[in-house]
Amino acid sequence: MSFHAHPDDESIGTAGTLAKAAAAGHRVVLVFATRGELGEPVPGVLAEGEQLSVRRSYECYESAKVIGAARVEFLGYTDSGMMGEPSNEAPFCFWQASVEHAAKRLAIILDEEEPDVLTVYDDNGGYGHPDHIQVHRVGLRAAELAAVPVVAQNTINRDWMVRGMQGLRDSGATPEGWQAPDQPPPSFGKPESEITHRVEAVDFTEQKRSSMRCHASQMGPDHFMLAMPDPVFAIGFGTEFYIVTGAESMPSELFTDLFLPLR
Repeated sequence: MSFHAHPDDESIGTAGTLAKAAAAGHRVVLVFATRGELGEPVPGVLAEGEQLSVRRSYECYESAKVIGAARVEFLGYTDSGMMGEPSNEAPFCFWQASVEHAAKRLAIILDEEEPDVLTVYDDNGGYGHPDHIQVHRVGLRAAELAAVPVVAQNTINRDWMVRGMQGLRDSGATPEGWQAPDQPPPSFGKPESEITHRVEAVDFTEQKRSSMRCHASQMGPDHFMLAMPDPVFAIGFGTEFYIVTGAESMPSELFTDLFLPLR
Protein backbone atom coordinates (compact mmCIF):
# COMPACT_ATOMS: atom_id res chain seq x y z
CA MET A 1 0.00 0.00 0.00
CA SER A 2 1.24 3.46 -0.90
CA PHE A 3 -0.04 6.46 1.10
CA HIS A 4 0.14 9.92 -0.47
CA ALA A 5 -0.86 13.50 0.23
CA HIS A 6 -2.24 14.56 -3.16
CA PRO A 7 -2.99 13.18 -6.61
CA ASP A 8 0.23 13.03 -8.71
CA ASP A 9 2.46 12.43 -5.67
CA GLU A 10 2.25 8.70 -6.36
CA SER A 11 3.52 9.27 -9.90
CA ILE A 12 6.51 11.40 -9.03
CA GLY A 13 7.66 9.55 -5.92
CA THR A 14 6.76 5.87 -6.06
CA ALA A 15 5.29 4.94 -9.46
CA GLY A 16 8.36 2.93 -10.43
CA THR A 17 8.22 0.90 -7.23
CA LEU A 18 4.49 0.32 -7.54
CA ALA A 19 4.59 -0.61 -11.23
CA LYS A 20 7.44 -3.03 -10.53
CA ALA A 21 5.47 -4.60 -7.67
CA ALA A 22 2.34 -4.95 -9.80
CA ALA A 23 4.32 -6.49 -12.67
CA ALA A 24 5.71 -9.08 -10.24
CA GLY A 25 2.16 -10.10 -9.33
CA HIS A 26 1.77 -8.24 -6.06
CA ARG A 27 -1.43 -6.37 -5.17
CA VAL A 28 -0.90 -2.60 -5.11
CA VAL A 29 -3.23 -0.16 -3.33
CA LEU A 30 -3.15 3.66 -3.43
CA VAL A 31 -4.49 5.86 -0.62
CA PHE A 32 -4.67 9.66 -0.82
CA ALA A 33 -5.18 11.95 2.16
CA THR A 34 -6.68 14.74 0.01
CA ARG A 35 -7.96 15.35 -3.49
CA GLY A 36 -5.50 18.20 -4.14
CA GLU A 37 -8.05 21.00 -4.23
CA LEU A 38 -5.40 23.72 -3.92
CA GLY A 39 -3.22 22.60 -6.80
CA GLU A 40 -2.51 25.05 -9.62
CA PRO A 41 -4.23 23.73 -12.76
CA VAL A 42 -2.54 23.97 -16.12
CA PRO A 43 -4.11 26.97 -17.87
CA GLY A 44 -7.06 25.98 -20.03
CA VAL A 45 -7.12 22.33 -18.98
CA LEU A 46 -10.35 22.44 -16.96
CA ALA A 47 -13.71 22.56 -18.72
CA GLU A 48 -16.08 25.38 -17.81
CA GLY A 49 -17.44 24.70 -14.33
CA GLU A 50 -15.21 21.65 -13.79
CA GLN A 51 -14.00 21.36 -10.20
CA LEU A 52 -10.30 20.72 -9.75
CA SER A 53 -10.89 18.18 -6.97
CA VAL A 54 -13.15 16.10 -9.22
CA ARG A 55 -10.67 16.24 -12.09
CA ARG A 56 -7.75 15.27 -9.89
CA SER A 57 -9.70 12.37 -8.40
CA TYR A 58 -10.38 11.05 -11.91
CA GLU A 59 -6.69 11.42 -12.74
CA CYS A 60 -5.82 9.20 -9.77
CA TYR A 61 -7.84 6.33 -11.22
CA GLU A 62 -6.24 6.78 -14.63
CA SER A 63 -2.80 6.77 -13.04
CA ALA A 64 -3.70 3.65 -11.06
CA LYS A 65 -4.52 1.83 -14.30
CA VAL A 66 -1.12 2.70 -15.74
CA ILE A 67 0.73 1.64 -12.59
CA GLY A 68 -1.32 -1.52 -12.15
CA ALA A 69 -2.87 -0.57 -8.80
CA ALA A 70 -5.96 -2.57 -7.86
CA ARG A 71 -7.62 -0.09 -5.49
CA VAL A 72 -7.75 3.67 -4.89
CA GLU A 73 -9.05 5.27 -1.68
CA PHE A 74 -9.31 8.83 -0.29
CA LEU A 75 -9.28 9.65 3.43
CA GLY A 76 -11.48 12.70 2.89
CA TYR A 77 -9.34 15.60 4.11
CA THR A 78 -8.80 18.80 2.14
CA ASP A 79 -5.54 20.13 0.75
CA SER A 80 -3.65 22.31 3.25
CA GLY A 81 -1.65 24.30 0.69
CA MET A 82 2.04 25.13 1.02
CA MET A 83 3.61 25.68 4.43
CA GLY A 84 2.83 29.09 5.92
CA GLU A 85 -0.26 29.79 3.81
CA PRO A 86 -3.58 30.74 5.50
CA SER A 87 -5.08 27.51 4.16
CA ASN A 88 -2.94 25.64 6.74
CA GLU A 89 -5.35 26.88 9.39
CA ALA A 90 -8.55 25.49 7.84
CA PRO A 91 -10.06 23.17 10.48
CA PHE A 92 -10.92 20.50 7.91
CA CYS A 93 -7.52 20.38 6.13
CA PHE A 94 -5.16 17.45 6.54
CA TRP A 95 -2.53 19.51 8.38
CA GLN A 96 -5.05 20.25 11.14
CA ALA A 97 -6.31 16.67 11.43
CA SER A 98 -5.75 14.69 14.60
CA VAL A 99 -2.94 12.24 13.82
CA GLU A 100 -4.64 9.56 15.90
CA HIS A 101 -8.00 9.99 14.18
CA ALA A 102 -6.53 10.08 10.68
CA ALA A 103 -4.38 7.05 11.49
CA LYS A 104 -7.46 5.12 12.56
CA ARG A 105 -9.08 5.92 9.19
CA LEU A 106 -6.02 4.66 7.36
CA ALA A 107 -5.73 1.63 9.65
CA ILE A 108 -9.20 0.47 8.56
CA ILE A 109 -7.91 0.11 5.00
CA LEU A 110 -4.66 -1.42 6.22
CA ASP A 111 -6.61 -4.02 8.21
CA GLU A 112 -8.64 -4.86 5.11
CA GLU A 113 -5.61 -5.21 2.84
CA GLU A 114 -2.97 -6.54 5.28
CA PRO A 115 -0.07 -5.20 3.19
CA ASP A 116 3.49 -6.43 3.61
CA VAL A 117 4.81 -2.90 3.01
CA LEU A 118 3.37 0.59 3.52
CA THR A 119 5.08 3.51 1.79
CA VAL A 120 4.89 6.99 3.32
CA TYR A 121 7.27 9.99 3.18
CA ASP A 122 10.27 10.97 5.28
CA ASP A 123 9.79 13.15 8.36
CA ASN A 124 10.08 16.37 6.33
CA GLY A 125 7.68 15.13 3.68
CA GLY A 126 10.39 15.24 1.03
CA TYR A 127 10.40 19.02 0.77
CA GLY A 128 8.50 20.46 3.74
CA HIS A 129 4.90 20.45 2.50
CA PRO A 130 2.58 20.22 5.54
CA ASP A 131 0.41 17.48 4.01
CA HIS A 132 3.50 15.42 3.20
CA ILE A 133 4.79 15.78 6.76
CA GLN A 134 1.36 14.70 7.98
CA VAL A 135 1.48 11.63 5.72
CA HIS A 136 4.66 10.62 7.54
CA ARG A 137 3.10 11.08 10.99
CA VAL A 138 -0.26 9.50 10.17
CA GLY A 139 1.26 6.66 8.15
CA LEU A 140 3.67 5.61 10.88
CA ARG A 141 0.94 5.64 13.52
CA ALA A 142 -1.49 3.73 11.28
CA ALA A 143 1.18 1.11 10.63
CA GLU A 144 1.51 0.65 14.39
CA LEU A 145 -2.25 0.28 14.80
CA ALA A 146 -2.51 -2.25 11.98
CA ALA A 147 0.78 -4.06 12.70
CA VAL A 148 2.18 -3.48 9.21
CA PRO A 149 5.55 -5.29 9.18
CA VAL A 150 7.52 -2.83 7.03
CA VAL A 151 7.22 0.94 6.53
CA ALA A 152 9.24 2.45 3.68
CA GLN A 153 9.65 6.23 3.82
CA ASN A 154 10.00 7.51 0.27
CA THR A 155 12.58 10.28 0.06
CA ILE A 156 14.79 12.23 -2.32
CA ASN A 157 18.48 11.35 -2.32
CA ARG A 158 20.18 14.75 -2.16
CA ASP A 159 23.66 13.40 -2.86
CA TRP A 160 22.41 11.39 -5.85
CA MET A 161 20.83 14.56 -7.25
CA VAL A 162 24.01 16.58 -6.81
CA ARG A 163 26.12 13.88 -8.50
CA GLY A 164 23.62 13.55 -11.33
CA MET A 165 23.48 17.30 -11.98
CA GLN A 166 27.26 17.54 -11.97
CA GLY A 167 27.52 14.54 -14.28
CA LEU A 168 25.14 16.13 -16.75
CA ARG A 169 27.13 19.34 -16.78
CA ASP A 170 30.46 17.52 -17.12
CA SER A 171 29.22 15.33 -19.97
CA GLY A 172 27.62 18.15 -21.89
CA ALA A 173 24.43 16.08 -22.01
CA THR A 174 22.26 18.77 -20.46
CA PRO A 175 19.23 19.25 -22.75
CA GLU A 176 19.26 22.49 -24.73
CA GLY A 177 17.60 25.27 -22.79
CA TRP A 178 17.57 23.31 -19.52
CA GLN A 179 19.83 24.50 -16.73
CA ALA A 180 20.44 22.02 -13.93
CA PRO A 181 20.65 23.79 -10.54
CA ASP A 182 23.93 23.59 -8.64
CA GLN A 183 22.31 22.36 -5.43
CA PRO A 184 18.81 21.26 -4.41
CA PRO A 185 17.20 23.50 -1.76
CA PRO A 186 18.32 22.75 1.83
CA SER A 187 14.87 21.38 2.75
CA PHE A 188 14.85 18.99 -0.22
CA GLY A 189 15.24 15.28 0.53
CA LYS A 190 17.73 13.53 2.78
CA PRO A 191 21.51 12.97 2.70
CA GLU A 192 22.50 9.56 1.41
CA SER A 193 23.83 8.62 4.85
CA GLU A 194 20.24 8.52 6.18
CA ILE A 195 18.81 6.44 3.31
CA THR A 196 18.74 2.68 3.74
CA HIS A 197 17.25 1.20 0.54
CA ARG A 198 16.62 1.80 -3.15
CA VAL A 199 14.30 0.34 -5.76
CA GLU A 200 15.80 -0.04 -9.23
CA ALA A 201 12.89 0.77 -11.55
CA VAL A 202 14.62 1.89 -14.75
CA ASP A 203 12.64 -0.71 -16.69
CA PHE A 204 9.43 0.99 -15.53
CA THR A 205 10.29 4.62 -16.30
CA GLU A 206 7.90 4.75 -19.25
CA GLN A 207 5.07 3.61 -17.00
CA LYS A 208 6.18 6.20 -14.47
CA ARG A 209 6.12 8.98 -17.04
CA SER A 210 2.78 7.75 -18.39
CA SER A 211 1.43 7.89 -14.84
CA MET A 212 2.61 11.51 -14.61
CA ARG A 213 0.88 12.33 -17.90
CA CYS A 214 -2.40 11.10 -16.40
CA HIS A 215 -2.23 14.11 -14.07
CA ALA A 216 -2.71 16.54 -16.94
CA SER A 217 -4.36 19.14 -14.72
CA GLN A 218 -1.00 19.60 -12.97
CA MET A 219 1.60 18.62 -15.57
CA GLY A 220 1.25 19.78 -19.14
CA PRO A 221 3.34 18.33 -21.99
CA ASP A 222 5.91 21.09 -21.50
CA HIS A 223 6.39 20.36 -17.79
CA PHE A 224 10.14 19.99 -17.19
CA MET A 225 9.80 16.41 -15.93
CA LEU A 226 7.76 15.30 -18.93
CA ALA A 227 9.97 17.19 -21.38
CA MET A 228 13.19 15.48 -20.25
CA PRO A 229 14.89 13.29 -22.87
CA ASP A 230 14.41 9.60 -22.10
CA PRO A 231 18.00 8.95 -20.89
CA VAL A 232 17.90 11.96 -18.55
CA PHE A 233 14.50 10.92 -17.18
CA ALA A 234 15.76 7.37 -16.61
CA ILE A 235 18.75 8.65 -14.65
CA GLY A 236 16.71 11.10 -12.59
CA PHE A 237 13.62 8.99 -11.94
CA GLY A 238 14.59 5.36 -12.55
CA THR A 239 15.82 4.78 -8.99
CA GLU A 240 13.54 5.46 -6.03
CA PHE A 241 14.92 5.85 -2.50
CA TYR A 242 13.58 4.88 0.91
CA ILE A 243 14.29 4.92 4.61
CA VAL A 244 13.04 1.50 5.70
CA THR A 245 12.12 0.35 9.19
CA GLY A 246 10.81 -3.02 10.30
CA ALA A 247 12.50 -5.22 7.68
CA GLU A 248 15.20 -6.65 9.94
CA SER A 249 13.52 -10.01 10.53
CA MET A 250 11.46 -12.29 8.29
CA PRO A 251 11.26 -9.96 5.25
CA SER A 252 8.39 -10.74 2.91
CA GLU A 253 8.75 -11.85 -0.70
CA LEU A 254 7.44 -8.46 -1.81
CA PHE A 255 10.14 -6.67 0.18
CA THR A 256 12.99 -8.82 -1.08
CA ASP A 257 11.66 -8.58 -4.66
CA LEU A 258 11.77 -4.80 -4.65
CA PHE A 259 14.04 -3.23 -2.06
CA LEU A 260 17.83 -3.34 -2.27
CA PRO A 261 20.11 -2.11 0.53
CA LEU A 262 21.64 1.19 -0.49
CA ARG A 263 25.03 0.14 0.88
